[in-house]
Formats: sequence, C-alpha cells, structure tokens
Amino acid sequence: MNNKNKYLIIFPLLAFFITSILTIYSISLTNNINNIITKQFIWYLIGFLIIIFTNKKNLYFFFNKSFGLYIIGNLLLFLLLIFGTEINGSKCWFIIPKIGSFQPSEFMKIILILMNAKILYNYKNSNNFKDDFKLFFIILLITLIPSILTFLEPDTGMVIIYFLISFSMLYAYGIRRSIFIILIILSILLIGSFLYFYFNYKSNFIDIFGTSFFYRIDRLLDWTNKSGMQLNNALASIKAAGLIGFGIGNTPIYIPEAHTDFIFSVFSSNFGLFGVLILISIIIVFDINLLYYSTKVNDKRIKYIIIGYTTMIIYQQIQNIGMNIGLLPITGITLPFISYGGSSLLSYMLGIALIINYNKKSS
Repeated sequence: MNNKNKYLIIFPLLAFFITSILTIYSISLTNNINNIITKQFIWYLIGFLIIIFTNKKNLYFFFNKSFGLYIIGNLLLFLLLIFGTEINGSKCWFIIPKIGSFQPSEFMKIILILMNAKILYNYKNSNNFKDDFKLFFIILLITLIPSILTFLEPDTGMVIIYFLISFSMLYAYGIRRSIFIILIILSILLIGSFLYFYFNYKSNFIDIFGTSFFYRIDRLLDWTNKSGMQLNNALASIKAAGLIGFGIGNTPIYIPEAHTDFIFSVFSSNFGLFGVLILISIIIVFDINLLYYSTKVNDKRIKYIIIGYTTMIIYQQIQNIGMNIGLLPITGITLPFISYGGSSLLSYMLGIALIINYNKKSS
C-alpha cells in the first residue's frame, strides 16, 4: 500500500480513537462506569503498537497457520459454552482476573477471514459448476462450525457477520452467480417459513425451539414497533441533541449499554447533527480507501482478506447506526473502533495491521 492510501486509513483511525475516548469519557461521567476510559486507551495503544510492528512476514505467518488458528478458535468457542461467564443471558466472554473479559468470537471473525482466504487462494477450480459448488460447500462448512457454536452462546449478530464475510469472499473469488441466486431464493423461503411458523403457531414454536429462543426472536422484532427502552431512549437522545448536541458529559437521557451497542446515540447526544455528519464522513473515507486498495492489490491472498475485512466493518457500521436510529433490529452489534471493548478493538487493529503493512519488509 502506498503512503497516501495508508495515511487515508491511519488518519481516520486516529479520528476514531479520539471519538471513542471522548464518548466513553462522557459515558463514564454520567453512568459511573469505572476504568472503561483507561482500558479503552490501553487497548488502542496496544492496537497502534500492533500496526507499527507488523510486517509482511507476520501476514504470511497468520495466513499459513490459519487452519491451526481456526481449530483453536472453535475450541475456545466450545469451551466458552462450558466455562464462560454468563452476562445478560449470554456466555460470550471468558473473564480474566485483573485484566477484563475476552470474547473469542471477535477474533474468530479475523480467523475466518484468514481461513477462507487460504482456501480460496489454494483451490484448484476448473471453472465449472461442479467445482464452484464444491468450493461453496467447503466454505459453507467452514462457516457453519463457528456459527453453530456462537449461536448457542447465544450471539445471533455475530453469526450474521460470519456468513456475510464468507459469502462476500466467495463473490470476490468469482463463483457462479447462479449459486448465489439459488441461495437467496432458499434463504427467503426458509426465513419466510420460519417467521410464518413463529407468528401463527407460537405454542408449537416454543415446544420445538424453547422459550429462550422465542424471546430472542421477540426482542429482535421489537424494532418493527419501535418499542423497547433501549431504542426509545436512544431515539429520544438523538432527536433532542439538535445541531451541536449537549456537550461532553451531558447525556440527559439514560441509555442502556451506552458504551457498547448504543455508543452512537451517546455520541449524537453529545455532539449533535454536526458531529454525526463529520463522523459518518470519516467512516466513508475509511471504507472507500479499504475498498480502493482491494482493487489495486495484485496478490489474491491480501485481496480476499481485504474484501472479508471490509465487509465485516461496513456491515457492523450500518447495523449499529441503523439500530441506534430505529431502522434496523437490535442485534448487539457494536460500532467498530468506537464502542468499548478490548477483544473487538484488538481484532480490528490486527486486521488493519495485516492489510496496510503487507508491503513492509521484516527487519
């Protein structure tokens, strides 16, 4: 990556860092959450050090060891179901004393990108339907294993990300569009049948899938009625902010999960429409430069990695902002680089490090 493109990714990262720290500081003042500002600063510092010291040799190492990383990632997801700490009804985290929580599914996203990239790069395709379908089946199987384990935590939002990563990378590889058309038709029929069963045969639905899963779907569909305290408070805070917002430390309406899922609402409340437009502009510059680099790189390995990574980031940005303003269902997806979280932030920074330092030689 040339220096111009690199800086057009690094500068937005610095802006994300400032935005994250200021917004989390504001949340810590109003919600009395201890140490999150210090921890986020440390995670960012570690992330920037990863970017500085990563080189092409590191990329090759992770790429070549992707299968081993995939096994370790799935093993951690499995152990999480047994030994993980339950928070808000989900076992998504290991709690590490004096350090904090560790979320394996966040790193599984990067591992899945590397694993898919290796399969796509090494796959010998004769450019016929049979080979394309075989490749599709392999990637689907690779995606299903962590998806099932993550779904059981439960974390539906992360499962959606896994599939979007894999399908976007398959699309970039160039398998037949007819396979995607068949997949879309089958998905529509399956989802339609599932929802019909949910709405019309609720007692039977509960008997088959259980009460917990029924209420997960119910919470997911709350957004269609614009109901739920999280959404109502988030919308109220955004609407009340006006052009310039209430300022740092002034969030007049309490927002649950303000430092993670609903940090965009707090940012909007603090900085108003002006601040939101600036942040979205920076996000667009960041995303466009990642996509632009994917069209210029010659090595297919890094091309596939960029496509998977950028799909992950863009989806999470759209999903998080969309659910904060009531346009999309609440799925527990955080805003990349802005929301609080060590596992998520370090996984994003590792992805950026591998992408922008692809041409950096090891010392």
